[in-house]
Formats: sequence, C-alpha cells, structure tokens
Amino acid sequence: MPPVPNLSGLTHAEKDALILALWQRVHAAEQRLAELEARLNSPPKTPDNSSLPPSKGQKANQPDRSERKGPRQGSLGRKGGGRPLACDPDETVTAKALVCAHCQASLDDTDQVLHGRYDKIDLPPVRPVVTRVERYAGHCPCCGGVTLAPVPEGMEQSSPFSLNIVALAIYLRATHAISYQRLSRLFLHLFALQISEGALDAMFRRAKPCFDTEVAAILARLRRARLVCSDETTVRINGRTHWDWVFQNDQVVIHVIRNSRAASVVAEVMAGHRPSIWVSDLFSAQQGHAELWQVCLAHQLRDCQYAIDAGDAIFAPRMKALLLRACVLARRRSALAASTRRSYLNRMDRDLNAIMVLAPTNRDGQRLRQRYGKIRSHLFTFLEHPEAPPDNNASERELRPTAMAGSLCSPSLNVWKHWNRVRIISPTRAALSGNHCFDRRRGKVVGTDLVRRTRHDLRRRQHTSLDQAPYHVVGDLQSLRRLGHGEPVAAFLR
Repeated sequence: MPPVPNLSGLTHAEKDALILALWQRVHAAEQRLAELEARLNSPPKTPDNSSLPPSKGQKANQPDRSERKGPRQGSLGRKGGGRPLACDPDETVTAKALVCAHCQASLDDTDQVLHGRYDKIDLPPVRPVVTRVERYAGHCPCCGGVTLAPVPEGMEQSSPFSLNIVALAIYLRATHAISYQRLSRLFLHLFALQISEGALDAMFRRAKPCFDTEVAAILARLRRARLVCSDETTVRINGRTHWDWVFQNDQVVIHVIRNSRAASVVAEVMAGHRPSIWVSDLFSAQQGHAELWQVCLAHQLRDCQYAIDAGDAIFAPRMKALLLRACVLARRRSALAASTRRSYLNRMDRDLNAIMVLAPTNRDGQRLRQRYGKIRSHLFTFLEHPEAPPDNNASERELRPTAMAGSLCSPSLNVWKHWNRVRIISPTRAALSGNHCFDRRRGKVVGTDLVRRTRHDLRRRQHTSLDQAPYHVVGDLQSLRRLGHGEPVAAFLR
C-alpha cells in the first residue's frame, strides 16, 4: 500500500478536487466489481443456451442396456435376417452331397435339395502395378535431327503416380479428412506404395485445374441465387486464425477461407449480386446483403434459454415460447396457402407486441428486449417467403466437417490458404452404382474415357459408365445431405 500523502499543505479547493477524483475512482471500481460478481453468477455456457458445439458440452451417462435375446430385429426401413445377397457374385461355389452320410448310398442330382445360400466376401491384396517406359530418341542419319518416340496416353514423362492414384488420394484426403502423414502411411500399409507428404501435396496442386471449369459454373449459379444462407467459423492456418465462410442454399454450397471476418468477404464472393433473401445470425458482417433478412431462430432460442438460466422470468420465457411456435409452424409453411401464412404472421406480430411491452429487470432479459425491438421485422420472414428457412442450421451443418477435419488433420500447409471448397447439389441426379465418391473424383481427374479403358482396377469390380451420367461429374467432397437418389458433388476453387 503506498504511503498516505501529506494533506496538511493542501488548500480546501485542492482537497475537494482530490475527494472528487477519489470518489469517481471508487464508483468506477464498484461498478467493475458488480460486473465481475454478475459474471461469476452467470450460468455456464452449454450447447442448449449458446453456440457451444455439442461435442464440448457435458453429456449425461446413458442408461445400461439390457442384453438382447434372440436375433436383432430389422432396422427401420429394411427387413431383418442379415446382409442381403450380392446381385452379381464374382464366383459361385456349388456343394452337393455324393453319398449318404448314414448308409453310404450314392446320391444324384434328383436327390439334392437346396439347403442354404450365403455369401463369403473377401478383399484381394492390392499392390501397385509398375510399368517401365523406355522411350527412345531416333537420330536421323540424313539431316541429323532427333525424333522422340511417342508414348501411349497417360504414359508421358511427368509424375510417376497415375491419375487413378491421384484421384484416390484426393478422395481420402478431402472426404475422410486423412492427414498427409497418415495418408502416406495408408498407401504404404494397404497398397505397398511409398508416397511422401511432399509428393501428395504436389499431386493435389496438379489436380486442381481439373476442377476450375466446374467451379466457375458453380459460382455463376451462386451469384444468380435468390436465397443465400451464410455463416462463418474459425480455422487455423500456419498457426494463425482464419475464417471459413460458407454460402449455401438448396442448390449450391461454397466454403471460402479468408483471414478476415469483415463484410468484404461477402462482397468478394457475391461479386455485386444482391439476393432477395439472406439467412444468417446477428453478426454485423452478415447484415445488409439482401432485400430481406431472416434471422436464425435457432440462435435466438439458445439466447433466450441463456437468459432464462440467468434468472429472467419475465421476458425470455415468453419470447422463447413464441419462437418455438414459429419453428413448429415453419415445418409446414410450404403446405400452407398464402392467406393462411398471412393470418399466422398477423397473429405472431400481435403476440410479439404483447411480449415487447413487458419490462424485465434481469440484465439478460433487458438485452434481449432491446435486441428484438430492433430486429422484430426480420424474425418471421419465412412466413411471407416460404422458400426461406427459419434458421441457419444448414450452414452450421456445412461448417461442421471443417471443424472435424481441423481436429483430425490440421490444414496448416500453405496450399490450404488458397483453396476454397465448393459443392453443388442437384435433386434430379440419377444414382451411380459402386463407390460413388471415388468414381466421381477419378472420373473428373482421369477423364471418363480413360476410366472406362483402365484395366488395373484398385477395387477389382466393374467400372460405372460415368460418360453416361446425365450431369457433369465432379469429385465428391462432403456427403452431408445424402439424397436417396444421389450424393452431392464438389470441386476445389483457387
């Protein structure tokens, strides 16, 4: 504690000034102390009352399950009885009894009755096929010119790894979030193929131009969209914080990684396009990009729950009940007539007016009341325009694989700073048989003709006729919205 100054030499005016300054400092300290005490008494952040991901929340222990008696019943949507038989087995083994096991009498085909039919599945060992290319140069004895011998397609002098390997590496890296180190070990352990991490990075860079054409088409569709939903989350690149922005709707999805969280990222991606409806949270950089704005109601429900946990019993409970009614109504908004939606909208506005006249005493309740006084006109946009969702959960689901990939394999290489992730969805696609993700990616990198002519099949099965697909095939990145008749497809954007 510093020594007390000598006050005997101060005049009355100087003492008054000192007392006033000390009074202001004490008042500021008391306010700061009250804020810290209120923060200590605040409820903890959980996935139910904040944007904390479910993986970081405290989970209750599940009850013990009783042991199943008898065979497991069939799952929802299929019958029980085990794995269905393959439609086209590669080999069939027929076993018939030659003699009776009891009296040793001979048995012919007329005595045989089918007892059972089942499949035995095995994976053959996959080993690389090395093709040595010896290319000669012919020296003309007449003119002295040198002529290089032509080589077959795909055998040019470049990387030693074929396009099949490149497609498989992109599929494993992008779809299954396998790090460079583990991907190198995977090729060595499963395929007896040694590929360094630098070679993997180099082949990814060489494969990127294969997707540029499709990416331009995807961005063109995004910049014509009437509805855009957007969100952002942090990612770590080279030990620094960046942001992964997602822009999506029912047709297209694009991930843009930038070192900025400003609205300039939105302006860069949209390139002057102003959609009719924008769906996002309350972040300032997400506002003002469209004629209409739908606030994410899921975020508002969590904020209301936090205010309830903090002790607000006046405003937040009633506001949460109203938002829950809106979410329930949104599930059938597409089936309602326009007049019915307007009737519901008027009713919701009247109920909101009754809630806004309340005077909460809790600090969190006051904060919510002030917020909804500003954005109340953007809470129920989905009732006027049913194509707009009431929340931004689809964008959060698109961002979830980024967080998962960051925890499984940190994208810390410089190449990730310049690559965007794009996906386009078409609800009219026909299904492709076999390994969809790998075949699509290989079809884009290798080319459909080369895929059809390739004799060395890593999967040892029939290739899908990709050239007969009714749409442009692009490598699959994240199959999140799996449709019953197809999977989303994706590309990389520089």
